[in-house]
Amino acid sequence: MQKIIRIGTVIGTCLAVGYVSSIVTRENIPIWYEPLKKPFFNPPNIIFAPVWTLLYILMGYAGGRVWNLLETQTKAVKSAFIYFLIQLILNAFWSLLFFGLHNPMLAFFEMLLLWAMIYETYTQFKKIDAIAGYLFVPYLVWVGYATLLTASIWYLN
Repeated sequence: MQKIIRIGTVIGTCLAVGYVSSIVTRENIPIWYEPLKKPFFNPPNIIFAPVWTLLYILMGYAGGRVWNLLETQTKAVKSAFIYFLIQLILNAFWSLLFFGLHNPMLAFFEMLLLWAMIYETYTQFKKIDAIAGYLFVPYLVWVGYATLLTASIWYLN
């Protein structure tokens, strides 16, 4: 039961971070984001919420799996969770920079750091639990795409 509670706690935390980030995002879409010039590969707005929800669930499940190995791999789990928390904070911070401050340039540079922290979390998680590591692959791919999208929006505007 404790394993399920840990997984649920991390998933819930990730979803809460996503929800809080979405507040600043939602209110700025019609007034600031919609009028921006966007690249041809910009997806429809309706795609973002389901993709991010799925990514938060995957990252939370991965984090819960790793947390469940704390007793047997204490040092590795603690180290991995530092990167996990850093990337989660950077994830939330991107929305503030891009949508809150209307600054695609700062958001782009922050996203480069975010991608690096996601990659480091992936490598740390993979050493502890291969499944947990691989659950970060879609997140890495999406944030790589989102980085290109952010850079393009910065360039076009």
